[in-house]
Amino acid sequence: MSTFRDASADDLAAVEALLGRTLAARCAVVVRRLDGRPVVIENEPHLRDGTPMPTLFWLVDPELHDAVSRLEGSGGVHRFEEMVDVEQLQRTHDDYAARRHAATLRTDLAQAQGGVGGTRVGVKCLHAHLANFLAGVDDPVGTLVAESVGVPPVTLHDVRA
Repeated sequence: MSTFRDASADDLAAVEALLGRTLAARCAVVVRRLDGRPVVIENEPHLRDGTPMPTLFWLVDPELHDAVSRLEGSGGVHRFEEMVDVEQLQRTHDDYAARRHAATLRTDLAQAQGGVGGTRVGVKCLHAHLANFLAGVDDPVGTLVAESVGVPPVTLHDVRA
């Protein structure tokens, strides 16, 4: 049984305005700024056309996105990968894959593989790790990213247990 939930019409409009385009899949806002603006969305694990979507939690806040992009541009991916425990990172990837599987509605289609950012090992995308951390998941890379970029106060909404 899937645990996926849909965004409200207002949330969908807000996310699409932030991204400047129509989404190719269903989503739900799971983290917000205190004023209600979306920070992280949870994507359905398949696009509307059936293509697997490996990114379960997606950072949509433009200020945080830009800050994380600067961090990535200065070598943050490799730096943080070297700083975290390999076994803890693997548990994070395994947990992410399990959460994505639990949210899957279309089990008859090809499934996304890997963990955070679609990778099986190491670190690929700091944005995905921060989104995972902000969604309430124990993510050692996401923790380091949050500390580095100074995350504003946020609230969790509609996050699965």
